[in-house]
Amino acid sequence: MDITPIIEPLNDAQRMAVTAPPTAMLVLAGAGSGKTRVLVHRIAWLMQVEAVSPNSILSVTFTNKAAREMRGRIETLLNFPAGGMWMGTFHGLAHRLLRRHAREAGLPETFQILDSDDQYRLIRRILKNLELDEARWPPRQIQWYINAQKDEGLRARHLAESYDPFERQLQRVYRVYEEQCDRTGLVDFAELLLRAHEFLRDNAEPLAHYQRRFRHVLVDEFQDTNSIQYAWLNLLTRDRNNLFVVGDDDQSIYGWRGARIENLYRFQQDYPAHQLVRLEQNYRSTGNILGAANALIARNEGRLGKNLWTDGGGGEPIRLYAAFNEQDEAYFVVDRIRQWAQEGHRRSEAAILYRSNAQSRQFEEKLMALGIPYRVYGGLRFFERAEIKDALAYLRLLSNRDDDPSFERIINTPTRGIGARTLDAVRELARDQACSLWQAAQLLSQGGSLPARARGLLAGFLALADELARQARERPLFEQVHQVIQHSGLIDYYRKEKSEQAETRVENLEELVNAARQFENEAEADEGLSRLDQFLAHAALEAGESQGDPFEDCVQLMSLHSAKGLEFDLVFMVGLEEGLFPSMQSLEETGRLEEERRLCYVGITRARRQLYMTHAESRRLYGKESYPRPSRFLREIPPEHVQEIRMRGNVSRPVVAVPQAEGGAGGFKLGQRVSHAKFGEGVILQAEGDGAQARVQVNFADAGTKWLMLAYANLQAI
Repeated sequence: MDITPIIEPLNDAQRMAVTAPPTAMLVLAGAGSGKTRVLVHRIAWLMQVEAVSPNSILSVTFTNKAAREMRGRIETLLNFPAGGMWMGTFHGLAHRLLRRHAREAGLPETFQILDSDDQYRLIRRILKNLELDEARWPPRQIQWYINAQKDEGLRARHLAESYDPFERQLQRVYRVYEEQCDRTGLVDFAELLLRAHEFLRDNAEPLAHYQRRFRHVLVDEFQDTNSIQYAWLNLLTRDRNNLFVVGDDDQSIYGWRGARIENLYRFQQDYPAHQLVRLEQNYRSTGNILGAANALIARNEGRLGKNLWTDGGGGEPIRLYAAFNEQDEAYFVVDRIRQWAQEGHRRSEAAILYRSNAQSRQFEEKLMALGIPYRVYGGLRFFERAEIKDALAYLRLLSNRDDDPSFERIINTPTRGIGARTLDAVRELARDQACSLWQAAQLLSQGGSLPARARGLLAGFLALADELARQARERPLFEQVHQVIQHSGLIDYYRKEKSEQAETRVENLEELVNAARQFENEAEADEGLSRLDQFLAHAALEAGESQGDPFEDCVQLMSLHSAKGLEFDLVFMVGLEEGLFPSMQSLEETGRLEEERRLCYVGITRARRQLYMTHAESRRLYGKESYPRPSRFLREIPPEHVQEIRMRGNVSRPVVAVPQAEGGAGGFKLGQRVSHAKFGEGVILQAEGDGAQARVQVNFADAGTKWLMLAYANLQAI
């Protein structure tokens, strides 16, 4: 047996992790240290050397794309297919489990997945039924609340009634939401995980079966797991000590969406016999970049501890630029990118990273002005586009007539004359009869209080859905999709649209047929599940992913959170100012500052060759102008790794004037401290005009920023 391809590319620490005897293991993998290589080679080692069947391996990733890439690399390494291995995201694997045990888990066999948008629409309908004003009870906030409870393993019945009226109303909506989902066979993303955990926890025989089957459980990005994900993993592995996790406490940046850095510490307590391997050799960045990152993150307390190093040399220093304002900052960054491209580098190797998406506008304007192509990372993915969600809603209704969100989405798309009053009547009857919207529509179409025309329109829609289902029966998946988009009227509807997007929408719908054909050719058969239901689950899970499509050769703009897992030759971290990065919220909430520091660490370690960090002396953002201090993170980087630079060029800056008021009021300079009889003490920030028109902008400690005419302000120098 030739094991050379498996172990030869590995360094000593990687080899230790890959070849370790079967036991619980924590691989503490620093940025750019080859964690994916360790996971791929570990699985290959288990199958090639330890003779472990692929059926005995469960591997969890955080995106479907990562799972596909890992599977491909494993099969290339072994030179044979790795079928039978369960590899995917937490949501995908939980879905697979529940499909096999739907009845035992308390679900109908035809249960459908609610993606985030459909969940939002359902919550809006519940608020309407409960006569709750969306202005006071924002649907997004309620959606976040419900998902957060589920991520902690809490159902509505587990929550003690709150003394807070607002909290009690949230609990009420949660109860109604659960009842609605249970009645109509709908499962949101958070429910997939919670239901899978409850199923294993409460059913000893299936739990024992999967514990025996999965002799090796491997998890990527372990620091990003939430409470219910950890509990699910712990159920499967706690008695067998066979959990192999790869993570980095220094890159835990998703606490705001439920990730628990504490899971790394819980792992060490729950698996006391575990091995710990640190991956510290970095294959991405230069020595100066790593030196800055190490010094910064060392400020955080309670770290598991590691120090990144490279044998690739020190490289160029980090460049620090203090801009006059956000426009100056954008000009500087874009000008450097222009020079970079002129030197023959690919634009796609340059990235602008910011803390808030609102910061992107200035950079977009400057890039457009210079004709430099760019892409804002995080645009709508294919399965999230409105026309695709319309087509999928038709398909979901064919599979499950009781799917209320799909019914609501397409009952009048394309427009067929069914008005708001008719739909309200359907909703009211569904609520009174505790039935689905489809069942309520059937009842109303056969008689009742609706006018004859409304009954006819309802009956026409129901007949259309039944006919689409009849036509699709026994056809290949791609033909089912083709039939639906053609005969539902969606294609004609968008072709008639008089907009720039109309042609693109039609092309997207046609591409959905291709997607169905490709899925049918590539997806593994799933016993007991139709190809259509497989495809609908695939679409819903893909729509939940956060990664964007592959980039063309254009500059990449993205938030620091979106940049995790990516790397670029040239990186600009912009807006490093107190209140922006670190954010104002992090300065006010306990524990948030350390996560902000980890986010800065992630940003720094995205850079392979060159890193620029910028801040502005004044910034207009969210409609307000501020004069922020440079971020504390800049002060936490040792000066030997940093070179301060000044812009050379024709950037327009205000002239540092010494305005002179008439009447012998005296001159004042920018930065001078002054006193005002009403506003107190402050600092002069800007000055403009001459003579009687001379005025200054002063930032007062108590009163904020004010523009004052020198002829009347009676300012006193301090």
